Amino acid sequence: MDNTLFSRRRAERFAQLLDEANGARRHHVRSRVDGQLAPLVAVGQRLSVDPPAVEVDQDFRTGLRAMLLATAEREGLGSTPAAVSEPAATTTRGRLLPAVTARRARARGAILVGIAAGAIAVSGISAASENAVPGDALYGMKRSTERAQLALASSDISRGQLFLDFARTRVGEAAKLRGDRIGYSAVLDDMDADSRQGVRLLTSAAVQRAEPGSLDTLNTFVSSQRRAVRGLLDGSTRIDRERTQRSLLLLDSIRERSDDLRAAIACGLPAPSASDALGPDPNTCPGAR
Repeated sequence: MDNTLFSRRRAERFAQLLDEANGARRHHVRSRVDGQLAPLVAVGQRLSVDPPAVEVDQDFRTGLRAMLLATAEREGLGSTPAAVSEPAATTTRGRLLPAVTARRARARGAILVGIAAGAIAVSGISAASENAVPGDALYGMKRSTERAQLALASSDISRGQLFLDFARTRVGEAAKLRGDRIGYSAVLDDMDADSRQGVRLLTSAAVQRAEPGSLDTLNTFVSSQRRAVRGLLDGSTRIDRERTQRSLLLLDSIRERSDDLRAAIACGLPAPSASDALGPDPNTCPGAR
């Protein structure tokens, strides 16, 4: 779908097609963009008669409503058009203004309908993809949804927590792939990458703020994640066990880094200048090990 799909002309045509799909009299000639707009019209029409079976999360509903209201305010939907300086009936152009204004308002409304329909449809697919694992048709959607969550996160701490949540998700995927040496190892690689990303963001936040709240989040993650990853050892092959042990060693390193940073913050050391894959690498407090 190209970036000009919702140009004014296409938006107006979209509004016309929606009207016709909902039973309005057909009086428009066929346009060359109808083929591109047809899938969106079909989504809008189907959602009106056959809502998705997947229940949409309340947070998503709230966010979508806020987005639509903001778009409506920006586009001037629902507001009274500004008065025309010259009497509308004095010229042909003036007589056409009310119709043009109404059509544009309907076109903008159609854009909102398209956004809402697409977002709700995608939310249903996203929910259906939650249990997908590598190799499943919906796994790409699952990972795309995760990237979208990261893009919408409001702070580094939020993004760090999301990465840790994704690492937890990878454990469940790995449990379903035991015995598939390549797939299992690839999922644990992704899990470790998510863990490092989350740890780097949270340790950096702890150093910048000189307070250990983010480190508490890390310690809780390590405790629960270590139990989950150790559970992967049960009944696994030798190769899978060796790969799992590497992830357990990473979790031990994360806990050690968290403890070192906590001690450095407590004894007032300056922010570390060194950094690695786990974020800031602090010096040892005087008198400590």
